[in-house]
Amino acid sequence: MNAVRIRFAPSPTGYLHIGGARTALFNWLFARHHGGTFVLRVEDTDRARNTEEAAAAIYEGLQWLGLNWDEGPHVGGDFGPYFQSQRNEIYERYLKKLQDAGHIFEDQGALRFRSPREHVIVDDLVAGKIDFDLSNEQTHPDLTVRRSDGSWIFHFVNVIDDLEMKISHVIRGEDHLSNTPKHIELFRALGVEPPHYAHIPLILNRDGSKMSKRDQGASVDYYIKRGFLPEAVRNYLCLLGWSPKDNREKIPIEEIIPLFDLNKVVRSHATFDPDKLHWLNGEYARELPDDRFQQLARDALRASGVRLENFPDDYIRAAFETCKGKINTFDELVAYCGFYFTHDIGYSPKGVAKNLTAENKPRLQAVREAFVRIENFSANEIEAAMKATAKELGVKVGAIVHPTRFAVTGSNAGPSLYHLLEVLGKEQVLARIDRALVMF
Repeated sequence: MNAVRIRFAPSPTGYLHIGGARTALFNWLFARHHGGTFVLRVEDTDRARNTEEAAAAIYEGLQWLGLNWDEGPHVGGDFGPYFQSQRNEIYERYLKKLQDAGHIFEDQGALRFRSPREHVIVDDLVAGKIDFDLSNEQTHPDLTVRRSDGSWIFHFVNVIDDLEMKISHVIRGEDHLSNTPKHIELFRALGVEPPHYAHIPLILNRDGSKMSKRDQGASVDYYIKRGFLPEAVRNYLCLLGWSPKDNREKIPIEEIIPLFDLNKVVRSHATFDPDKLHWLNGEYARELPDDRFQQLARDALRASGVRLENFPDDYIRAAFETCKGKINTFDELVAYCGFYFTHDIGYSPKGVAKNLTAENKPRLQAVREAFVRIENFSANEIEAAMKATAKELGVKVGAIVHPTRFAVTGSNAGPSLYHLLEVLGKEQVLARIDRALVMF
C-alpha cells in the first residue's frame, strides 16, 4: 500500500457529534495501523454558521479522546492552510482548470460542473462495488460548484482539498455514499485518480432512529462533563461498526491499533447503547491508578460546587478510597459520597419515614452507646461493635445497619458503612446520630 494519508474534516457549526467522533476515530486508527498520516482539516466555508467556539469544541473533543492529529490546526504541515476559508486561491486555480477544459458552465449566476452522463462504479472498501447511473439529468442534475454569491459548494472544495493534500483514503459516514460518484467525476475531470473510499455505517438510537444533534448523549462534550473516561468512550466507539471478531468488549487502544482494518467494519447500522457505555466506563474506572482516580474525583466534586479546601487532604483521600470500584461515572460521586463534605446532611421525608421509626430509635441509641465505648474507631472495631449490638438487641445486623447509615449519610446507599464511619471519625459520627435522634 502506498503512503496512507487520511483526514477528518469537520465543519465548526456545533459541538463534536458522537458520530463525527467515531468517524475521526476510525480514520485515526487506520492511519496508526498503517503508519500513515492523520490530517485534521476544518471545512469552514459556511461563514454564517461557523464559530470559533465550535472549532474549539472539536479540538477539545478530539484531544480528550486522545486522537492527536499529525497535520492541521495548531500543528501545521506541508499541505496547509488547513482551513477552507483560507484556501480560496487554490479553489480558483482548479476552477479555472475545469473551465479551460470545458467542464464548467454558468446557470443563473452560479457555476456548475457538466456531468459526463455515465455510470460511475464506486469500489467501496466497506460497502463493496456500487454502480451509480448518472445518465439521467432529472435524477442527477449537474453539480453546482460555486453559488451566484461567489461562495463554494462543499462537494467541489472537498474534492480539491483531498487532491491537494494527497489524501489516499476517505473514511466517512455512509450518508455521504451518494455524493461519492459526483466526487469521482470531478477527480476524473481533473485527470487524477480518486482516493479509496470507505463508508462506515450510521449510528442509530436504540429505537432505530438516526442519532441526531438533539439526542441526549449525542455530543462528546456531554461525556466530558458527566465524568466519563476518554479511554472508555473511545473503546466503546471502536465497537460501533467494527469488531475484533473475538467477542471482547474491553480492549485497550494499544491492542486495537494492530487489529483495526476496514475489512472488519460491518455493513449494518450500529446501535448506540448508553447502558453498555455506562457499564464499560465502570470497568475502566475500577482499574484506574489510585492517583488518577483521586484527581478525577476531586475535579468532579469541585465542578459540582463542593469546597474541598475546607477539608484535610488525608481525609479527602480516605473518603475517595471508599468510592473506588463503586461508581461508573464521576458525576455519580456527589450523590454517592457528598455526605463526607458537608455538616448539613439532608434527610428526605421518604427516608425519614422508612428509617427513623419508633422501632428504630432504641436501636440507634444502642448503636450510639456502643460507638462511645470504642477507643480505636476503626472499621474492624466498628463492625465488631455493630454485630455485638445486634446480638444484644436480638435482631439481624441489617436492622441496625440501615438506620445507622441513614442517620450518618442521609442515604441508604453508598460506601461500605464500617469504612465510611471510620473516615468520618467518632466525633462526627456521634454528632450526626444525635441530630437524627432528635427527629424521632
